[in-house]
Amino acid sequence: MAAVANVKIKITMGDNSFEVFPLQIISYRCRAAILRFDLTQLYRPMTALTNAHVEFATSLVNFERVFEVLDIPVEIHDRITKSGDQVTSYRNTSQQGDHEQRPVLREINFEIQPGQLTALVGPSGAGKMTITYLVPRLYDPIEGRVILDGIDLRDIQLDFLSQYIGMVTQETYLFHDTIRTNLLYAKPEAMQEELEDACRTANIHDFISNLPDGYDTIVGERGYRLSGGEKQRVAIARVVLKDPRVLILDEATSHLDSESEALIQHALERVMVGRTSLVIAHRLSTILSADQILVIDQGQVVQEGTHDALLAQGGLFRDLYERQFQVSAEKS
Repeated sequence: MAAVANVKIKITMGDNSFEVFPLQIISYRCRAAILRFDLTQLYRPMTALTNAHVEFATSLVNFERVFEVLDIPVEIHDRITKSGDQVTSYRNTSQQGDHEQRPVLREINFEIQPGQLTALVGPSGAGKMTITYLVPRLYDPIEGRVILDGIDLRDIQLDFLSQYIGMVTQETYLFHDTIRTNLLYAKPEAMQEELEDACRTANIHDFISNLPDGYDTIVGERGYRLSGGEKQRVAIARVVLKDPRVLILDEATSHLDSESEALIQHALERVMVGRTSLVIAHRLSTILSADQILVIDQGQVVQEGTHDALLAQGGLFRDLYERQFQVSAEKS
C-alpha cells in the first residue's frame, strides 16, 4: 500500500501537465461526491418549500369547509330525560322535504307492538325512508308525534335513543380500519367471544376466520376490500353486538347474488327475533311472515295488513307483487 501511495501519475491537459498521487485522486472524487450529496440534500427541502404555499392554501380551504359544517345549527335538541319500552306509534305525523313545498309524509298513523315485524313497501320516493328516519330522530315531524311507549320521542334524550335503536341501511358504513374496530364501534368494551358470537349470528364468522389476519384484517376505505354481501353481514354483526331493542332495516339484497342474499336473509331473521323491527322491503318475498305490512304511496299509508290479506284486497300491493314476480320470471 505504501508503494502505491509513493507512485506518481502524470496528467497532461493540452500544453499543461502535472503529477498527482493516486490517493489525491481518490480524495478529489470523495470531495466531489460529498459536494453533490450536500447539494442534493439542500435541493430537496428547497423544492418542498416551493409547494408549501399550495398545500397550506389547500389546507385552509379544507378547514374552512370543516368549520362550515361544525357551525351548522343543531335542529334536534334534548328536552328532558325519560326512558321508554318498545311500543312505537305514529300519530298524525307529517314531514316536509328540505327543498319541496309539498309534504313528504301526510297524516301517517300506525302502531308497532313490542316484538312485531312491520314492513314498509311502496314505489320509490313514497316516503318509506323518511318514516324510518323519524324513529332515531334524524328528523323531527313538523306536525304530529312519534310516540315510544306513550312518550313523545322529543322527550327522550338523544343519547338514550341512540343506544336503544339499531340501524342497518342500504349504504354500509365501514371505517378504514380492522374488522374488529368496525365491530367495536357498537360496543367498545366487547370481548372477543362476544364479537365471534355476533359474527356467527350474522353468518360472517367463518369468512373472517379464514382471512390471514382474521379480525385484524383492514377493510379499506368504506370497506372496499369486502364484497357487498360481506359488508352487509359485518354491519348486521355490528348491530347484533349493540343488541338494540328497536331494529330498523333497509333491506338491500336485490343487487346481491343468490348465495349472499340467502346468508343475509337468514342472518336478519335471527337478528329480528324478539325485537321490534321496522323494515323497508325491496323484495316482497322476504316479508311473508311480517306481522303487518304498510303500503306507502305519495307520503300516505294507502294499505295495511298481512301479506295474504293485502294480496286478497288487490290494489297497489298486489300490483307491486305481480310486477316483481313477473320480472323475476322473465329473468329466470
